[in-house]
Formats: sequence, structure tokens, C-alpha cells
Amino acid sequence: MSAPGREWWRDAVVYQVYVRSFASSGERGGGPGIGDLPGITSRLPYLRDLGVDAVWITPFYTSPQHDHGYDVADYLDVDRLFGTLDDADDLIARAHELGLRVIVDLVPNHTSDEHAWFRAALAAGPGSPERARYLFRDGRGADGSEPPNNWRSVFGGPAWTRVPDGQWYLHLFDTTQPDLDWRNPEIGDMFEAVLRFWLDRGADGFRVDVAHGLVKEASLRDQEMPPGTEGRDPNRVREESMVARTDFDEPMWDQPETHDVYRRWHRVLADYDGDRMDVAEAWARTPEAIAAYVRPDEMQQAFNFLWLLAGWSAQEFADVVTSTFAAMDPVGASPTWVLSNHDVVRHVTRYGGGAQGLARARAATLTMLALPGSSYHYQGEELGLEQVDVAPEDRQDPSWFRTGEVGRDGCRVPVPWSGDAPPYGFGPGTLQPWIPQPLDWAGLTVQAQTGVEGSTLELYRAALAARRELPAVDAVDVRVEADVLVVERGDVTVVLNCGTTEVPLPEGELLLASGPVDAAGGVAGSLPPDTAVWLRPAGRSR
Repeated sequence: MSAPGREWWRDAVVYQVYVRSFASSGERGGGPGIGDLPGITSRLPYLRDLGVDAVWITPFYTSPQHDHGYDVADYLDVDRLFGTLDDADDLIARAHELGLRVIVDLVPNHTSDEHAWFRAALAAGPGSPERARYLFRDGRGADGSEPPNNWRSVFGGPAWTRVPDGQWYLHLFDTTQPDLDWRNPEIGDMFEAVLRFWLDRGADGFRVDVAHGLVKEASLRDQEMPPGTEGRDPNRVREESMVARTDFDEPMWDQPETHDVYRRWHRVLADYDGDRMDVAEAWARTPEAIAAYVRPDEMQQAFNFLWLLAGWSAQEFADVVTSTFAAMDPVGASPTWVLSNHDVVRHVTRYGGGAQGLARARAATLTMLALPGSSYHYQGEELGLEQVDVAPEDRQDPSWFRTGEVGRDGCRVPVPWSGDAPPYGFGPGTLQPWIPQPLDWAGLTVQAQTGVEGSTLELYRAALAARRELPAVDAVDVRVEADVLVVERGDVTVVLNCGTTEVPLPEGELLLASGPVDAAGGVAGSLPPDTAVWLRPAGRSR
């Protein structure tokens, strides 16, 4: 919890709700198989009791749902699948009653191909003001039958689609998600109106989708691949460059003019009270590139994906922590930490799956929660959920249909709340949710874990409560001893064993442990592999 006079978002624990998969009231357009806004509202007391400060809700706007809401047809209304504007107002009001902030997901890089603007662009033809809102271009080759450049879609395949009159439009994601041309002033004006619409309704902030992608290099030149990577998928090369923190030619991402957009948004948010905020989904390659989005006159926060990309390594974790603080300090920004979201493999599975993956996930979470800054958590991780191997016939991610590669459905399986069989209380009745839940999740439900000592849910509750009592600091001391990460935050020491053998446990009062530890009453013992602890000098009150 933030200290008095300190912006709430600097230290917040934010819980991400994937609207289709959190909870269903069974009363809206999707029925009991699809999550909706009233379903979220009904579960807000659970989130309050869990100990979070804010709720980030994925897009619930009017949409044909080709990318499950990230293809927006109307930014100023709620899709009937999820409810109504009244339902959105009720959700925000109820959250505020419970002391929770609400962060709305905003999608400014592209619209749906069913947005009124794109329909008008198709009807108006080449050279029209309507087409100037998007990135329409003539093709290459004698007859214009080749795409305007060599850019590839994040979802696979070319980033260009040809329309009947011969021109091509850019879509860095699905063909149903045409990119807007942010060099056109109409775009900025429209999104200022969208910001104000939701701020006026009480939204506390915005998570900005593809924040690094709004403005493209004006020339729309070809992307140049690094030597030795020609012919490879540029998106895979980009991921590798992020891990290695190396330069990679990207005329479609992270352009300087993008920051002008967020300076304007900063001024908009300043017109409202209550410390309204933006958090950027900016997949930048280095901490310094991320820090550019959170300079004092731009956004308030940016997701730090470097921890998420790190392997199970004390040294890699230490490098992420130290480099993040080194980058954030010069711009006066607070860091963010995240291990999972709706676009990546759940971290239990990334860390090996099964008992080992769960132990590592719990240890990484406990370590992350001790760090100053904001902590973002994805629904279901407090239950220890793993990535689900969704059957091909049940997959719905557009990247699956474009590439044939397993997409993101496995981390989007609906939350299990209670009971011994699907739908595990997700909605009324016995109807399976939109993505079927595994038959062996009965022991992972909220009901099954509540009050059970050692359960992942109770670990999260205890850790989030203890986090509020940590010393208020803006930095930590970090060191690595063999395969052990040691973080000192004031008088609290966090020890994470990333090695394969037990290590001596420092003396002190054991505040929290991610798993069984051989220590009691302040007597030194041993710390098993894949385990983290919080310690305080013995005899010092909390």
C-alpha cells in the first residue's frame, strides 16, 4: 500500500482479469460459458480479500471477437456478450466501494475491420480522407500484386492484405485488425475522446495495448534482418534480441514520435483527480528503452517483461533487478514486475511444470513481491494453474489459425472457483466454458484451497498481507551467492535458492516461505532448492 501522499500506482498490486475467463453471471449474451462484467462484479470481494489494490480488465468493448476483444469496433460501448454500459458503471462503482481501483484496457494501435472508420475507408477508395486514417498503400511489382514491404504479422504471415481495388492495408496482427495511421491528427483526437469517456465514468487508469507500436517509420521501408537470420520469422528473432538486449532493425516498432502521443495523454490524465494512470505494454529490448515511456511527462508505468523472459537463474534475476532500477531511477519512475499474463505461457509451466514448476513459481512470486514498485498478477496464478494443452478442435487464438502453432489459449482457460467437475463454479449450470477446463482441477479451485495451510492461494494471501508491512523504500540491495539470490529491503532479507542443493539459511525470524523450510524459532537451518524466504533479524517486531 502506498504511503500517504504517494501515488497509489507506485506500489500497487494489480490483478489482471481476462474478461471471457474470470467469472460468468450466465445472464449476458454469452450465457454461462462466457465471462462477463456482472460476473466480475460478483467476484470483486474475493479480490479485495486476496489483498490486491487494483483490477485490470481486458477489453470489453463492442467487437466481433476475432481476437477476443482486441479488435475493437466501438470504443465507447460494451459488447453485449459481456454486458452493458450500466454493467460497466456498476463494476467500477462496486470496485471503488471495496477500495479497488479499475484499469481499463485500451487498444490504440489498430481497430477492428468492422469499425465504422475502416468500413468507410473501404467504401471511399484510394486517396480518400477515410483511407488516410489507416495505412493503405499501393503494392510493389508491375501490377502491384506484391505487398508494399516485407513486414510480417505478429500472428504469422504477411502484415499486409490486399483489397478488391488493388491497394493493401497494414495489420501487424490479424487481418481483421487494421493498423491506424497515428501521423493523422484525427486519430489522436479520437483517442483523447475515448480516454475522457472512460475517465468520466470513473476509470482509474488504462493499460495500453501495443504501446510501442502506434507510429511507424514514415518510409515504411523493408525490415533488415541481422546476418545469419535471413529467412527466419522476425518475431522470433525479436524475442531473442530482447533476451540478449541487442539491437534489431524495427521500422514498425518503438518510433520516437510515439512518445508525443503519451505526452498528450499525460496532459489529459492531469485534468482528473485521483492519480489516474497509464501503464504501457511496451515490448522494448532494454530497460533504458522501457524507461523512455515513463519519463515525467509521459506514462506513469510500463510493464517490465525482462523478468518474465529470464530463465530460472539467480544471476539472470539479479541482472533484471539491478538493470531495472538503474534505468528507472533517472526518470523518477517506479518499476513494475510481472511473471504471467494472457499472452504468455503460465510461469508454473515455463519453470518446468509439475511439482518443480509450481515450487519455482511460488518462489519467484514471493521474491518478486518483496521488490519495490508495482506487481502485476494474472488471474489464476494465485491458484497455481499451469498452462493447459488445449485440444486442437477447442483452440480459438487467431495465431493458431494463421500459423498452425499452438497459441495462447492454454493460459486463457476459465478460472475454477468451486466444485469437483467443470465448470467448477465458473458460471451457473453445468455448461463447459468457452475453452474446456481440465477434469483434474478439482483440487485447484478457490474453494478447495481456501483455508488450507500451504496452498498456493493461502501463500498469496499471506504474502500480499505481509507486503503491506514491508519497509517503504525505493531501492534494494541485490547480490548473488553461487546459485542463490539475496535481496535486502530495509531490515527484511529475501533469499531465493535457484540451485539444485540445499543451502544454509541465515539466522533470523522467518516471516514467509514459499515451501517447506528446515527452520523454527529463529534457529538457522537449510533452504531447499526452488524455495524463497523472507527473513527479519530475530527479536525485531514487524
